[in-house]
Amino acid sequence: MKKMSIRKDDMVVVLSGKDKGKQGKILEVMPKEGKVVVEKINVVSRHTKPRKQGDQGGILKKEAPIYACKVQRVCPKCGKPTRAAHKVQADGKKVRICKKCGAEI
Repeated sequence: MKKMSIRKDDMVVVLSGKDKGKQGKILEVMPKEGKVVVEKINVVSRHTKPRKQGDQGGILKKEAPIYACKVQRVCPKCGKPTRAAHKVQADGKKVRICKKCGAEI
């Protein structure tokens, strides 16, 4: 299992690919695969067939996972894309801080 510095509900910006420069909120983190699902990013069309009588079939749009290395966290205080640094507080709790402005994430 890989250690990931980004978590669910973090705001991120996409660094490469068809959605480069777009921002979104992380909906799901998959540490074993090293992937994340970001809101309104990497939207794919899925053709579904109705399984039960009365079900709706058709083309559904949903977010597909992208590699976590292709996204970077956005600091809520300074609003810039940044890597997360870690700092141990006096009570022994480990917190993430912004590399650019030093604010606690």
